[in-house]
Amino acid sequence: MALNIWKPIKYTILVIMAILFLAPVYVILVTSIKPLDEVSLETMWELPTSIDFSSYTEAFSELAPNFMNSLYLVIPATLLSALLGAMNGYVLSKWKFKGSELLFTVILFGMFIPYQSILIPLIQFLRNIELYNTIPGLILTHVVYGLPITTLMFRNFYANIPDTMIEAAKMDGANFLGIFRHIIIPLSITGFVVVAIWQFTNIWNEFLFAVTITTSDSQPIMVALQNLSGSQIVQWNVQMAGALLAALPTLLVYIFLGKFFVRGLLAGSVKG
Repeated sequence: MALNIWKPIKYTILVIMAILFLAPVYVILVTSIKPLDEVSLETMWELPTSIDFSSYTEAFSELAPNFMNSLYLVIPATLLSALLGAMNGYVLSKWKFKGSELLFTVILFGMFIPYQSILIPLIQFLRNIELYNTIPGLILTHVVYGLPITTLMFRNFYANIPDTMIEAAKMDGANFLGIFRHIIIPLSITGFVVVAIWQFTNIWNEFLFAVTITTSDSQPIMVALQNLSGSQIVQWNVQMAGALLAALPTLLVYIFLGKFFVRGLLAGSVKG
């Protein structure tokens, strides 16, 4: 009897939470297909009298160059940080040496350094190596800043791989890189998916590095989205359409790879 009472209560709470969570999405979606003269605070919850997709056309024309900049940034930065994180995790979990635990702790410390505290020396460094205001400079920044979390993820993931498998490969004559290439990488596809989703989302949505390291034509889409708002009159329907277009890649990544993300997180949660 108690179960019959709690079950509808539980579902009622879940429905209320879902409505609260989806309410902003509803406002963004409805506003994006309204003509500008129907956009106001008083009518923000009302459906449009006619559907108008011109805001998407205008937003896409404004964001398209920066959208490509984001792709040029996110794809190599995600692949490089995942590959280097996998190599670090492999060494720190299966090829431990004296001081490896201390080194791992030092690497993890990088996760807790605020972006703002390293901006000035970072920009000076990028100017010295002539990568300031370039996509490669932004890639380098995100790869270095992503290494602590990718190393942590892969180290925990590789802790579940039996050491006997590595020892057997050594007895068969496999070296460090041979084991990594032929055994570790095939076993860690799920881990790569988790890290790729994590890094893709963080780099795609990141704003501070993007707005300070790059200017004008090299800026990613998140900076262009902020600039889309204008200075005097805000076209909220264009702004909302731009927000949906900017969020579309990360949404597609989670739709197609979301099940691997949960599976990979659970796989790395058994050992630490």
